[in-house]
Amino acid sequence: MTIKRVGFVGLGLMGAPMAANIAAAGWSVTAWNRSEAAYDGLPGIARAGSVLELRNEPILIFMLPDLPFIEEAAADLLESWRADPPQPGTAVVIMSSVSPTAVQDFGETVRHASGGNAVVVDAPVSGGTAGAHNGTLAIMVGAKETDFKALKPLFQTMGTTVRRMGLLGSGSLAKACNQLIVGTTTAALAEAAELAELSGMDVTALYDVLAGGLAGSRVLEVVGPRLAAKDYAPTGPAKFMHKDLAFVVHSAEVAGAAVPMATAAIELYAELKRQGLGDQDLAVVRQTIATMSPSAAGSRGTN
Repeated sequence: MTIKRVGFVGLGLMGAPMAANIAAAGWSVTAWNRSEAAYDGLPGIARAGSVLELRNEPILIFMLPDLPFIEEAAADLLESWRADPPQPGTAVVIMSSVSPTAVQDFGETVRHASGGNAVVVDAPVSGGTAGAHNGTLAIMVGAKETDFKALKPLFQTMGTTVRRMGLLGSGSLAKACNQLIVGTTTAALAEAAELAELSGMDVTALYDVLAGGLAGSRVLEVVGPRLAAKDYAPTGPAKFMHKDLAFVVHSAEVAGAAVPMATAAIELYAELKRQGLGDQDLAVVRQTIATMSPSAAGSRGTN
Protein backbone atom coordinates (compact mmCIF):
# COMPACT_ATOMS: atom_id res chain seq x y z
CA MET A 1 0.00 0.00 0.00
CA THR A 2 1.45 3.36 -1.02
CA ILE A 3 -0.94 5.18 1.34
CA LYS A 4 -0.05 4.04 4.85
CA ARG A 5 -3.46 4.70 6.39
CA VAL A 6 -5.76 2.22 8.08
CA GLY A 7 -9.04 2.10 9.98
CA PHE A 8 -9.14 -0.33 12.90
CA VAL A 9 -12.29 -1.73 14.54
CA GLY A 10 -12.00 -3.52 17.88
CA LEU A 11 -9.47 -2.52 20.55
CA GLY A 12 -9.72 -5.55 22.81
CA LEU A 13 -6.97 -7.62 24.43
CA MET A 14 -5.53 -8.41 21.00
CA GLY A 15 -6.73 -5.48 18.91
CA ALA A 16 -5.30 -2.67 21.05
CA PRO A 17 -1.65 -3.80 20.91
CA MET A 18 -2.00 -4.72 17.24
CA ALA A 19 -3.26 -1.22 16.41
CA ALA A 20 -0.50 0.28 18.55
CA ASN A 21 2.16 -1.63 16.61
CA ILE A 22 0.75 -0.44 13.29
CA ALA A 23 0.90 3.17 14.51
CA ALA A 24 4.42 2.68 15.90
CA ALA A 25 5.52 1.54 12.43
CA GLY A 26 4.53 4.92 10.99
CA TRP A 27 1.03 4.20 9.74
CA SER A 28 -1.85 6.60 10.33
CA VAL A 29 -4.41 4.67 12.40
CA THR A 30 -7.99 5.74 13.07
CA ALA A 31 -9.83 3.34 15.36
CA TRP A 32 -13.34 2.70 16.59
CA ASN A 33 -14.20 0.77 19.74
CA ARG A 34 -17.44 0.47 21.66
CA SER A 35 -15.74 1.23 24.99
CA GLU A 36 -14.01 4.59 25.38
CA ALA A 37 -11.60 3.18 27.97
CA ALA A 38 -9.93 1.09 25.27
CA TYR A 39 -8.24 4.20 23.87
CA ASP A 40 -6.29 4.80 27.08
CA GLY A 41 -2.57 4.25 26.62
CA LEU A 42 -2.77 4.21 22.82
CA PRO A 43 -0.85 7.28 21.64
CA GLY A 44 -0.87 8.09 17.97
CA ILE A 45 -4.26 6.52 17.30
CA ALA A 46 -7.11 8.81 16.24
CA ARG A 47 -10.65 8.08 17.42
CA ALA A 48 -13.56 7.54 15.06
CA GLY A 49 -17.04 8.29 16.32
CA SER A 50 -18.45 5.33 14.39
CA VAL A 51 -17.41 2.61 11.96
CA LEU A 52 -19.12 4.65 9.26
CA GLU A 53 -16.52 7.39 9.72
CA LEU A 54 -13.91 4.91 8.45
CA ARG A 55 -15.63 4.50 5.07
CA ASN A 56 -12.88 6.30 3.11
CA GLU A 57 -9.92 4.48 4.65
CA PRO A 58 -8.03 2.38 2.08
CA ILE A 59 -7.76 -0.50 4.57
CA LEU A 60 -10.23 -1.43 7.31
CA ILE A 61 -9.19 -4.03 9.89
CA PHE A 62 -11.83 -5.78 11.98
CA MET A 63 -10.73 -7.47 15.23
CA LEU A 64 -14.04 -8.39 16.90
CA PRO A 65 -15.02 -11.69 18.56
CA ASP A 66 -16.82 -13.28 15.59
CA LEU A 67 -18.25 -12.54 12.17
CA PRO A 68 -21.79 -11.66 13.37
CA PHE A 69 -20.24 -8.85 15.45
CA ILE A 70 -18.37 -7.67 12.36
CA GLU A 71 -21.47 -7.78 10.19
CA GLU A 72 -23.37 -5.74 12.77
CA ALA A 73 -20.56 -3.19 13.11
CA ALA A 74 -20.20 -2.86 9.33
CA ALA A 75 -23.92 -2.60 8.50
CA ASP A 76 -24.03 1.21 8.16
CA LEU A 77 -20.71 1.20 6.35
CA LEU A 78 -21.95 -1.23 3.70
CA GLU A 79 -25.20 0.69 3.30
CA SER A 80 -23.14 3.82 2.71
CA TRP A 81 -21.05 2.05 0.10
CA ARG A 82 -24.17 0.91 -1.74
CA ALA A 83 -25.09 4.55 -2.29
CA ASP A 84 -21.55 5.83 -2.81
CA PRO A 85 -18.93 3.13 -3.51
CA PRO A 86 -15.47 3.40 -1.95
CA GLN A 87 -12.26 3.90 -3.89
CA PRO A 88 -11.19 0.88 -6.01
CA GLY A 89 -8.72 -1.30 -4.17
CA THR A 90 -10.24 -0.82 -0.72
CA ALA A 91 -9.39 -3.77 1.52
CA VAL A 92 -11.53 -5.10 4.37
CA VAL A 93 -9.27 -7.28 6.51
CA ILE A 94 -10.87 -9.74 8.93
CA MET A 95 -8.27 -10.61 11.58
CA SER A 96 -10.71 -12.29 13.95
CA SER A 97 -11.19 -16.07 14.14
CA VAL A 98 -14.26 -16.67 11.98
CA SER A 99 -15.93 -19.41 9.97
CA PRO A 100 -14.03 -20.16 6.72
CA THR A 101 -17.27 -20.51 4.77
CA ALA A 102 -19.05 -17.56 6.37
CA VAL A 103 -16.18 -15.20 5.61
CA GLN A 104 -16.45 -16.18 1.94
CA ASP A 105 -20.13 -15.24 2.03
CA PHE A 106 -19.21 -11.95 3.71
CA GLY A 107 -16.72 -11.35 0.91
CA GLU A 108 -19.55 -11.58 -1.62
CA THR A 109 -21.69 -9.23 0.44
CA VAL A 110 -18.91 -6.63 0.55
CA ARG A 111 -18.16 -7.03 -3.15
CA HIS A 112 -21.77 -6.34 -4.10
CA ALA A 113 -22.20 -3.49 -1.60
CA SER A 114 -19.05 -1.75 -2.81
CA GLY A 115 -19.75 -2.17 -6.50
CA GLY A 116 -16.71 -4.41 -6.75
CA ASN A 117 -14.40 -1.74 -5.35
CA ALA A 118 -13.67 -3.45 -2.02
CA VAL A 119 -12.18 -6.88 -1.38
CA VAL A 120 -12.34 -8.95 1.80
CA VAL A 121 -9.17 -10.63 3.06
CA ASP A 122 -9.15 -12.98 6.03
CA ALA A 123 -5.99 -12.81 8.12
CA PRO A 124 -6.50 -14.37 11.57
CA VAL A 125 -3.62 -14.43 14.02
CA SER A 126 -1.99 -16.73 16.54
CA GLY A 127 0.43 -15.89 19.31
CA GLY A 128 -1.79 -14.62 22.09
CA THR A 129 -1.59 -11.31 23.84
CA ALA A 130 2.19 -11.61 24.22
CA GLY A 131 2.57 -11.95 20.46
CA ALA A 132 0.18 -9.04 19.91
CA HIS A 133 2.20 -6.78 22.22
CA ASN A 134 5.57 -7.88 20.86
CA GLY A 135 4.56 -7.75 17.20
CA THR A 136 5.48 -11.42 16.76
CA LEU A 137 2.11 -12.84 15.73
CA ALA A 138 1.70 -15.58 13.15
CA ILE A 139 -0.70 -14.24 10.50
CA MET A 140 -2.53 -16.64 8.18
CA VAL A 141 -3.86 -14.92 5.10
CA GLY A 142 -6.59 -15.86 2.65
CA ALA A 143 -6.38 -13.56 -0.38
CA LYS A 144 -5.44 -13.24 -4.01
CA GLU A 145 -1.67 -13.03 -4.49
CA THR A 146 -1.83 -9.38 -5.58
CA ASP A 147 -3.88 -8.38 -2.53
CA PHE A 148 -1.55 -10.29 -0.24
CA LYS A 149 1.53 -8.56 -1.62
CA ALA A 150 -0.11 -5.14 -1.21
CA LEU A 151 -1.07 -5.87 2.40
CA LYS A 152 2.07 -7.73 3.49
CA PRO A 153 3.91 -4.59 4.73
CA LEU A 154 0.94 -3.87 7.00
CA PHE A 155 0.88 -7.43 8.33
CA GLN A 156 4.59 -7.26 9.04
CA THR A 157 3.99 -4.43 11.52
CA MET A 158 2.06 -6.94 13.65
CA GLY A 159 3.67 -10.30 12.97
CA THR A 160 6.92 -12.06 12.15
CA THR A 161 5.37 -15.10 10.44
CA VAL A 162 3.12 -13.95 7.59
CA ARG A 163 1.92 -16.55 5.10
CA ARG A 164 -0.60 -16.60 2.28
CA MET A 165 -2.56 -19.85 2.67
CA GLY A 166 -4.74 -19.54 -0.43
CA LEU A 167 -7.85 -17.62 -1.43
CA LEU A 168 -10.42 -16.04 0.87
CA GLY A 169 -11.36 -18.48 3.65
CA SER A 170 -7.98 -20.22 3.65
CA GLY A 171 -6.64 -18.04 6.43
CA SER A 172 -9.61 -18.90 8.62
CA LEU A 173 -9.23 -22.60 7.87
CA ALA A 174 -5.56 -22.43 8.85
CA LYS A 175 -6.56 -20.72 12.10
CA ALA A 176 -9.16 -23.44 12.73
CA CYS A 177 -6.39 -26.04 12.35
CA ASN A 178 -4.25 -23.99 14.73
CA GLN A 179 -7.04 -23.95 17.30
CA LEU A 180 -7.58 -27.69 16.93
CA ILE A 181 -3.95 -28.22 17.95
CA VAL A 182 -3.93 -25.57 20.69
CA GLY A 183 -7.26 -26.66 22.18
CA THR A 184 -6.53 -30.39 22.26
CA THR A 185 -2.92 -29.92 23.41
CA THR A 186 -4.02 -27.65 26.26
CA ALA A 187 -6.63 -30.21 27.27
CA ALA A 188 -4.05 -33.02 27.17
CA LEU A 189 -1.65 -30.99 29.31
CA ALA A 190 -4.48 -30.30 31.76
CA GLU A 191 -5.30 -34.01 31.95
CA ALA A 192 -1.64 -34.82 32.56
CA ALA A 193 -1.49 -32.19 35.31
CA GLU A 194 -4.51 -33.63 37.08
CA LEU A 195 -3.24 -37.19 36.79
CA ALA A 196 0.19 -36.18 38.10
CA GLU A 197 -1.12 -34.12 41.01
CA LEU A 198 -3.64 -36.76 42.15
CA SER A 199 -0.80 -39.30 42.05
CA GLY A 200 1.40 -37.14 44.29
CA MET A 201 3.68 -35.78 41.59
CA ASP A 202 4.79 -32.16 41.24
CA VAL A 203 3.20 -30.74 38.09
CA THR A 204 5.93 -28.16 37.47
CA ALA A 205 8.58 -30.88 37.61
CA LEU A 206 6.54 -32.96 35.18
CA TYR A 207 6.24 -30.09 32.73
CA ASP A 208 9.96 -29.37 33.01
CA VAL A 209 10.87 -32.88 31.95
CA LEU A 210 8.22 -32.97 29.24
CA ALA A 211 9.63 -29.76 27.77
CA GLY A 212 12.97 -31.49 27.23
CA GLY A 213 11.46 -34.33 25.23
CA LEU A 214 9.13 -34.98 22.33
CA ALA A 215 6.15 -33.61 24.29
CA GLY A 216 7.75 -30.16 24.38
CA SER A 217 5.75 -27.53 22.49
CA ARG A 218 4.98 -23.84 22.29
CA VAL A 219 1.64 -24.59 23.99
CA LEU A 220 3.45 -26.19 26.91
CA GLU A 221 5.84 -23.22 27.11
CA VAL A 222 3.09 -20.60 27.13
CA VAL A 223 0.11 -22.28 28.79
CA GLY A 224 1.97 -24.78 30.95
CA PRO A 225 2.91 -22.34 33.75
CA ARG A 226 -0.72 -21.19 34.04
CA LEU A 227 -1.94 -24.79 34.14
CA ALA A 228 0.60 -25.70 36.81
CA ALA A 229 -0.24 -22.66 38.94
CA LYS A 230 -3.99 -22.92 38.31
CA ASP A 231 -3.79 -19.32 37.16
CA TYR A 232 -6.91 -18.67 35.11
CA ALA A 233 -6.74 -14.87 34.82
CA PRO A 234 -7.82 -14.29 31.20
CA THR A 235 -5.31 -13.62 28.46
CA GLY A 236 -8.14 -14.61 26.11
CA PRO A 237 -11.56 -16.06 27.04
CA ALA A 238 -11.71 -19.84 26.96
CA LYS A 239 -15.22 -19.73 25.46
CA PHE A 240 -13.74 -18.73 22.11
CA MET A 241 -12.07 -22.15 21.83
CA HIS A 242 -15.50 -23.78 21.69
CA LYS A 243 -16.46 -21.40 18.86
CA ASP A 244 -13.24 -22.11 16.96
CA LEU A 245 -13.59 -25.87 17.32
CA ALA A 246 -17.09 -25.58 15.84
CA PHE A 247 -15.42 -24.11 12.75
CA VAL A 248 -13.11 -27.15 12.64
CA VAL A 249 -16.04 -29.58 12.81
CA HIS A 250 -18.03 -27.70 10.16
CA SER A 251 -15.02 -27.45 7.83
CA ALA A 252 -14.41 -31.16 8.26
CA GLU A 253 -18.01 -31.89 7.30
CA VAL A 254 -17.61 -29.80 4.15
CA ALA A 255 -14.30 -31.47 3.24
CA GLY A 256 -15.37 -34.98 4.24
CA ALA A 257 -12.54 -35.26 6.78
CA ALA A 258 -12.58 -37.18 10.07
CA VAL A 259 -11.77 -35.05 13.13
CA PRO A 260 -12.15 -37.32 16.19
CA MET A 261 -9.95 -35.11 18.38
CA ALA A 262 -11.96 -32.00 17.54
CA THR A 263 -15.21 -33.87 18.14
CA ALA A 264 -14.11 -34.86 21.63
CA ALA A 265 -12.61 -31.45 22.40
CA ILE A 266 -15.67 -29.46 21.38
CA GLU A 267 -17.74 -31.34 23.97
CA LEU A 268 -15.10 -30.73 26.64
CA TYR A 269 -15.12 -26.98 25.96
CA ALA A 270 -18.92 -27.02 25.84
CA GLU A 271 -18.81 -28.46 29.36
CA LEU A 272 -16.38 -25.68 30.33
CA LYS A 273 -18.95 -23.13 29.20
CA ARG A 274 -21.76 -24.95 31.01
CA GLN A 275 -19.71 -24.65 34.19
CA GLY A 276 -19.64 -20.87 33.72
CA LEU A 277 -15.88 -20.74 33.12
CA GLY A 278 -15.92 -19.34 29.59
CA ASP A 279 -14.64 -15.87 30.46
CA GLN A 280 -11.53 -17.21 32.17
CA ASP A 281 -8.24 -18.18 30.53
CA LEU A 282 -7.97 -21.24 28.29
CA ALA A 283 -6.00 -22.94 31.07
CA VAL A 284 -9.23 -23.16 33.06
CA VAL A 285 -9.96 -26.32 31.10
CA ARG A 286 -7.93 -27.96 33.90
CA GLN A 287 -10.65 -27.00 36.37
CA THR A 288 -13.29 -28.47 34.07
CA ILE A 289 -11.35 -31.73 33.87
CA ALA A 290 -10.82 -31.75 37.64
CA THR A 291 -14.57 -31.64 38.24
CA MET A 292 -15.02 -34.64 35.94
CA SER A 293 -12.66 -36.91 37.90
CA PRO A 294 -14.05 -39.80 39.99
CA SER A 295 -12.41 -38.32 43.10
CA ALA A 296 -14.26 -35.06 42.57
CA ALA A 297 -17.53 -36.95 42.09
CA GLY A 298 -16.90 -38.86 45.31
CA SER A 299 -16.14 -35.65 47.16
CA ARG A 300 -19.39 -34.13 45.95
CA GLY A 301 -21.26 -37.22 47.06
CA THR A 302 -20.05 -36.89 50.64
CA ASN A 303 -21.05 -33.25 50.98
